[in-house]
Amino acid sequence: MNILKKSLDLFDQENSYAVDTEGIKYAGSKLKLLPHILMMTAQIQPRTVLDGFSGTTRVSQAFAQNGYNVVSSDISVWSEIFATCYLLGEERYKYNDLILHLNNVESYDGWFTEHYGGDSNSAEKRLWQYHNTRKLDGIRTEIDRLNLDKVEKAIALTSLILALDRVDNTIGHFTSYLKNWSSRSYNKLLLKVPKIIPSSNNLDHKILRSDIYNTAKSIVTDLAYLDPPYGSNNEKMPPSRVRYASYYHIWTTVILNDQPDLFGAANRRIDSRDKVAASVFEDFRKNEKGDFIAVTAIRKLLENVQAKNIILSYSSGGRATADSLLNVINAVGKIIAVKEINYTKNVMSGMRWTNDWIPDIETKNIEYLFLIKKS
Repeated sequence: MNILKKSLDLFDQENSYAVDTEGIKYAGSKLKLLPHILMMTAQIQPRTVLDGFSGTTRVSQAFAQNGYNVVSSDISVWSEIFATCYLLGEERYKYNDLILHLNNVESYDGWFTEHYGGDSNSAEKRLWQYHNTRKLDGIRTEIDRLNLDKVEKAIALTSLILALDRVDNTIGHFTSYLKNWSSRSYNKLLLKVPKIIPSSNNLDHKILRSDIYNTAKSIVTDLAYLDPPYGSNNEKMPPSRVRYASYYHIWTTVILNDQPDLFGAANRRIDSRDKVAASVFEDFRKNEKGDFIAVTAIRKLLENVQAKNIILSYSSGGRATADSLLNVINAVGKIIAVKEINYTKNVMSGMRWTNDWIPDIETKNIEYLFLIKKS
């Protein structure tokens, strides 16, 4: 009975931290982790929080909805746009006319249609059907013509990206496209006002597009949430193919509208090549001392971040082993709590408020949240 009551209490706690965030299909999404991240955060009761690898900004949105002052930081331009939209926008109704106007612009055959549009007669696999790329060409041209302010443009672009994500022809990323058109690709592109967080207007949020080490050294917060990308831990494999710059290259192009040089069957941006866009956290190699470069990068980040408390998210699919990760954490502080999520079994273990963590990080498809108190 006591065990049952404890489980029910934990369930009620997790439900109490449910939030309504919005985002694109994303390989690194923390959507399922949000209640657990917020539970850990509540133990610290911070006023300011750094979301150091904000990506689609679901975690930043969740922090803002719970009343924290958020510093949302990422190196990608699309993350900066999402954060500006969700954290700095005003009441949603104020953008109804803008979105209505964009939905009614005239379609035409432009650059996006030439490189990403197709139909059943196309010789190559394409990202969207012609009726949607023509709409994309019209809307993207109009967004620039309107001369919107920074927040308005971010809201328009976020709305456009969300709409494009709902009608794409992929399995969730943009390095290859489906041979047979997905059922959703037949739907018409329709923009909607994003789910802006009205309460965040009373908070002092900051949006940064910056290398994480620059952010870590220059921004002081009560808590830092860090979710670095993970390289493969398979010794027989080359570097992880989950390069976020390559997986989501199209969003960079939609935002910049710069008509870049392209390469490959998926028409990727030339600046999204693996050798150009790879993150040090994804590196599979060892340095001259025999240490994994990715693990050394994590230690450097934990040492440099200007926060007394850290929530570190890490996957069993990453380069770090249990021992190496523990060594890194213990070098900078103490583990206060660990949350373990088994995606294969869909099992979420109870919170462990102890430094005596039983390491089973070599088990596949496990996500860990470490609450760390810096020394």
